[in-house]
Amino acid sequence: MALAPTNTPSTPARRIPSTAGGTRGAYITLDASDKVLSTDSVTAAMWSDNTPTLQVFQTSSAQVTSAVKEYYTSVFQTASTGVTAAIQFDVAYANSKGSGSVPLNALVVGTTPTRINYGSYRNLVLGDENATFIFGNYSASDFYALPIERARYKQAILPGTWTMNISGSGLAGTNELVLTDDSVVNTVAQFSDAGRYYNIISGSAGVITPGGATTAMDANGWTINSGSYGWILPDVNLLLLNAAAFDGATAAGGIALSTATSNGTWDDNSAKVVDALAVAGKFGSATKGFTLNSKEDLSSDFIFCRAKSQEYNYSSNPSFISSSTGAILFDSFIDNPTTYITTVGLYNQSQELLAVAKLSRPLEKDFTKELLVRVKLDF
Repeated sequence: MALAPTNTPSTPARRIPSTAGGTRGAYITLDASDKVLSTDSVTAAMWSDNTPTLQVFQTSSAQVTSAVKEYYTSVFQTASTGVTAAIQFDVAYANSKGSGSVPLNALVVGTTPTRINYGSYRNLVLGDENATFIFGNYSASDFYALPIERARYKQAILPGTWTMNISGSGLAGTNELVLTDDSVVNTVAQFSDAGRYYNIISGSAGVITPGGATTAMDANGWTINSGSYGWILPDVNLLLLNAAAFDGATAAGGIALSTATSNGTWDDNSAKVVDALAVAGKFGSATKGFTLNSKEDLSSDFIFCRAKSQEYNYSSNPSFISSSTGAILFDSFIDNPTTYITTVGLYNQSQELLAVAKLSRPLEKDFTKELLVRVKLDF
């Protein structure tokens, strides 16, 4: 099958190449009505082996003894030396003043890994070296960044469907928070230089835990004194946890995480978050842990390729005609020709092949039949 060049030179035409000659020439031009664009969203569990809830939070002993430890801690779904071990996400502590880590150069004040972390995420998310992170109504000077490992997802986090259990005690259920985001309530997203962001709040799977005077959270699911629990940025697959919110006492909506902000000392704050997650996952129920889903938008072009009754009834195969006289070799092909269409090709205006579709079986074509072939292009 084939298509003729488009009448609009500036707009490339998709064409269907032919093994059967037709009355309209070698190519047929596709009309605008022959193309339909469709977008479908596909969701999947974020973690390795399509696990919906991560309950095991392991770190690497090799990383703990390296210089990398002062910047971030990688979290695995099993022992890091295991065959199936894979990084799920990292935990990095960021402090605007550089507290909580050792200076890289003792002669230069503030050149610490935690300050470098803060500056890196500020540039990524806020795009302004003078900007400040505002979690809810709280101006934060430090936070924990949880970037999801790139191999765990295809496109983005699916907001409004995730839940994090995190405990500040040695036993899950005691001094424990259950967190999600407010995208279900606040359907209009806020935007940063890194795309959409939503506040992390008290709740589960997008449902806010009711707040009020009798609880440690307000009606927004935020802490009483330290704003929201952070941000989730689904387009860059990143969570920012407000350190002040987690450091607060239980009565204030925190878990007493005890983020340390020593000067000139490595406080290993990221390990405290890993431990708090591990406690909730290890001692909790089968549904407790860190549940996170990913989302991918798949765009599909549907191309409708038509062969009318008068088209593509004569083969373009050289064996169809005599090489010496040019006459059709078989009389039956003159009065009642039959062809079998097996392949559809899509061409641009310059007759360059862009895509090929193979049919599951040959389609018989003659003057008594019209064919419609739907080609689906996923990208």
